[in-house]
Amino acid sequence: MHVAQILKVKPETTVITVVPGTSVAEVAHVLSMRRIGAVIVSPDGKRVSGIVSERDIVRELGKRGPTCLGDAVDTLMTEKIISCTVSDSTHDVLQKMTDGRFRHMPVMEGDTMIGLISIGDVVKARLMELSAEKDALEGMIKGF
Repeated sequence: MHVAQILKVKPETTVITVVPGTSVAEVAHVLSMRRIGAVIVSPDGKRVSGIVSERDIVRELGKRGPTCLGDAVDTLMTEKIISCTVSDSTHDVLQKMTDGRFRHMPVMEGDTMIGLISIGDVVKARLMELSAEKDALEGMIKGF
């Protein structure tokens, strides 16, 4: 399965973004209200400046306490983004996420972000693949 197929079955295709300069407290509010694990930092909703996850905020809170909530998100976002394209396989994406120890990945078309996938999306796709393979093998064994 490829990333394109994952994007087709995702119920929510809108990528939640915040602009550079947004406070960490505002980002935490967006994450909480939307019940999501990460937001993309983008000046226009298309170009990716960075990504901020719940983990990033919790780590900073643990280090500095609540004073970090007034800081701009730019101070703790991950700027070196690892992304994928619609033609990447679920296996390759899962490997990148595992190796990099992150859970969200922008889907890019050139320099333009066209989606965001989570490790949950990729695992769900892999489970669907494995189930289809199992059914095919059972069918071959049983002679269907």
